[in-house]
Amino acid sequence: MTLNNLKKTIFGGLVAMAMPTLVSCDDIFKDAPMNKISETEVWHNSMLLDEYVNSWYRGIGPGFKTFVPSIALVKNASKYYMPWFGDQITVGKSDWFNAGYGDLLKGSELETTNWARYNWNSYFTQIQAINKMFENEGNMTNEEQKTRVFGEAHFLRGYYYYILWRLHGGVMIIDHTYDPLKNAEKFPRASYQEMVDFIVKEADEAAKTLPEKNAGSNVGRATKGAALMLKAKAYLWASSEVFQNKPDSLSYLGFNGDHSREMLEKAKAAYEELMALGAYKLIPIAATTQDGIRDEYRKIFINKNSEESIFEIQHSDDGDYSVKFGHTLDRDAASPFFTGITAAYTPTQNHVDEYGMRDGKTYDPQHPYDYRDYRFYANVLYDGCTYRNHVMDMHYTNNVAGVDITKYGTSTSAAFTRTGYYLGKFVDPAQTIDDNETYASKQNYIIWRYAEVVLDYAEVLYRLGDTAGALAQVNKIRERVHMDHLQSLSWEQLVNERRVEMAFEETTYWDFFRWGIAEQKFNGESNPLKAIRIDLKSDGTYTYKVSNLNRFPSRIRKFNAKQYYLPIPWSEVKYHGVKQNPGWTEV
Repeated sequence: MTLNNLKKTIFGGLVAMAMPTLVSCDDIFKDAPMNKISETEVWHNSMLLDEYVNSWYRGIGPGFKTFVPSIALVKNASKYYMPWFGDQITVGKSDWFNAGYGDLLKGSELETTNWARYNWNSYFTQIQAINKMFENEGNMTNEEQKTRVFGEAHFLRGYYYYILWRLHGGVMIIDHTYDPLKNAEKFPRASYQEMVDFIVKEADEAAKTLPEKNAGSNVGRATKGAALMLKAKAYLWASSEVFQNKPDSLSYLGFNGDHSREMLEKAKAAYEELMALGAYKLIPIAATTQDGIRDEYRKIFINKNSEESIFEIQHSDDGDYSVKFGHTLDRDAASPFFTGITAAYTPTQNHVDEYGMRDGKTYDPQHPYDYRDYRFYANVLYDGCTYRNHVMDMHYTNNVAGVDITKYGTSTSAAFTRTGYYLGKFVDPAQTIDDNETYASKQNYIIWRYAEVVLDYAEVLYRLGDTAGALAQVNKIRERVHMDHLQSLSWEQLVNERRVEMAFEETTYWDFFRWGIAEQKFNGESNPLKAIRIDLKSDGTYTYKVSNLNRFPSRIRKFNAKQYYLPIPWSEVKYHGVKQNPGWTEV
């Protein structure tokens, strides 16, 4: 067994903190028995300690790597790309709608409860592992490493609580290990104020010791900038109007009074502290042509750990997804022309409509893809565009479907876009697309980048009444992609700029929650997903018809008000004696 394989075996996710002894077959563990690694060896051995910490990063989730089983026993273990639940992107594989994804999309109480429980257990397992490391501070001998990993531990514990907070509201804050079989310790649900205070405290502790930049083998680990971003995001989330003026009995779902402005002021200070580091910038685009801007903008999302990146999920550089941490984005996103059979990332017409015009042009329904925002050409593959030296053929000629909207191969479950578009953002034109069972895509999954900082800051300024300041920030984003400056700024324009710049990134999903519009945007009746059909007529002209994907019953989306706060596992509710989130019943 090689050292790399051994490390993967030992520290794979949940096992990292649960096993008192672990199987070994490498002589680096010189002080341990030949068939076991003692727990204390982890704290003394620098390599093992780093592997222990790495499991916390992996526990955040794989990002692009997806797992959508239809077998009932493992549905709740599914891994989803969160923007699928929004309105900018959807999937083309029909049998996924019979899997856990479809159940969640349709608001199934059973599947939502199961999925929430799975994630709760996964995140608290990581928190317990972090707590365990804190309690072994005295056993660590490498002081430099200890300083670094303690900074990472504070950041990641705060980040995990931030995830849980967004999902469930106030949860039980547990800052030490506990075993209910040995000590029947119980914890109350934290109030909203307690949640934001704890997350901010963790972020501040992390920022004290984490470096502004990492180099060498530490690239991709948390930095001071990531810690400050966590602090700023916590205040921004807490500032949302939907979380204000809750009754005393629901203090774990929001503030008793109105703390919106207070949280906005604190968010403003945190974003300014982050920007003052000077560690990040918007990657400039030198090109001035449509194709040149498109290509340079796309590279922002392919190049790893760039100057714009604040925090990314690191994926294997060789694309190994069988035993490492690669993924299959390019294969899953590909059209049938490139042998794609999944169509897992297909932009909607809803999203295409978010791209404005440029150069003073007005929209022409007979030429809908001309003179659009430059980011459209980078983010979306549309009929007639060129990708990988192939002209995308997504129209019908005499009712005969083009090659990119015709199934590849003989599989009955093979999929193709039903929206009329494929993904351009994130995908790598140089990536080999095949059915290799070991190697595929290697792009990192970006959690935070500097463009989000600028747009968050613009929102904070706007909500504080500084419209001119907000306009200046928005125009920084537009200027980078050679779009004309806006002369004034409305809330709708600010939101639209965010939706275009952050297209398909996870923040677009969470924005609906903190803006309090999830019920509208996640419901098929109020916000149906839209597709386009293009037909080439015998006279050489094209017709463009937009229709609702919701004409297919399996694609109707449902979202109930109670889903703003997912259910806490009922076993936790009973053990700790806490209140369940409103509207949920035991299933």
